[in-house]
Formats: sequence, C-alpha cells, structure tokens
Amino acid sequence: MRGFLLLVLGMCVSAGALAANPLVKMHTNLGDVVVELYPDKAPKTVANFLQYVKNGHYNGTIFHRTINKFIIQGGGFTADFQYRPTLDPVPNEAANGLRNERGALAMARTYDPDSATAQFFINLDDNKFLNFLHPHPDYYGYCVFGKVIRGMDVARQIGALPTAAGGPFDADVPVQPVIIEEMALATDAVADGAKTANMAVSTKPGNKTPKSKKEKIHG
Repeated sequence: MRGFLLLVLGMCVSAGALAANPLVKMHTNLGDVVVELYPDKAPKTVANFLQYVKNGHYNGTIFHRTINKFIIQGGGFTADFQYRPTLDPVPNEAANGLRNERGALAMARTYDPDSATAQFFINLDDNKFLNFLHPHPDYYGYCVFGKVIRGMDVARQIGALPTAAGGPFDADVPVQPVIIEEMALATDAVADGAKTANMAVSTKPGNKTPKSKKEKIHG
C-alpha cells in the first residue's frame, strides 16, 4: 500500500512539473512557433503577456522588425501598420537571471526600462549586450520571460526574409508580411531542444534601427 501511495504521489509531482509553465502557440502564415513562459522568473511580465493573448491583441499583428541572426520583433502593428492600443506598461523584470540567448522570448521597450507593453521579440542569437547589468537605463537590459520550445526553424526563416522600408519604418520590415494569425494557449506542444533566450526592443513610429547588432538598443 505504501509503495502504491508513493507511486501515486510521484505521478502527481511529475504531472505538476509538466504542467507548471504555460505554453503559447503563435500561428503565423509561415508556420507555428510555440513558446514556454516562466511565471516563476517573471510573474508580472508573463501575466501581462497572457492578458494580451487572452484578449486577442496579437491576432492579426505582424513581425514588423526582423534582423537576421539577431531578433524578430512583433505584436504591435497590423498588416497595414495600424498601431494596436495597449494596456499600461509592465515593470521591467530583466534582473531575473534569464539571459538573452538564442530562442529566448523577451519584451520590447523604449529607453525607459519600465515601458514594455505588448511588443515582444525572439532572439535568433546569443545577445549578451541585451542582458541586465545594473539598474540604470543604459544597462537595465530586456526582460526574458520565456523561450521557444518548438518552431525555432520558423523563427529563423522569418529572420532571414528580405527586408525594406515599410509603413512608418525606414528599414527592417519584411517585404513578405509575416502575420500572427492567431496566438493562444497551447496544450499539446513538444520541445525541439531550442535554448532559452531573452531580449527586447519596443518600436513605435519614428524609431531608428541600430547600425550593428552589437550596438546598444533602446527602441
């Protein structure tokens, strides 16, 4: 009987561990990307992101900024470059120990560390210069709050698309629109071995693009 109870308890612990982190699927016109979120590391950021997912904010938005082997950024504009209204900014949780590594999901923002709203980005490379160093606007970094667990090949494909000027942006807009047709909680995702990642850049009309991926980014 004792052995049976231990087995049941073990199964419950395993099931709890598997269900611990929410998974979100981004269904795009180029394929699906599934991300695992880390509410234990970035509780306010994850709650903020899930609120946008649940209210349908991301459906019909685009990846409006893509830089090969650096980042792909989206979640703020529709295909005709209409800016989606957002909720209040979320406090920056970049000092959570997560790194802007390949596959990391992070929040975009302006120079103000606490200005992130809905825009996010996926790191296509290890972007150490985007990590938290200390609490100063120049070094606060960008909050990583999840990672790609499936579809990193789709993210890389998006990053490698030809880009040009588009809408209010003078560069880095995919010539072929990349549309997030639907973003929703997922229950059947399987990891593909992608590493954790983190970064961020918030874009509003008039923002400039860095000359080099090694240049500090403030959005």
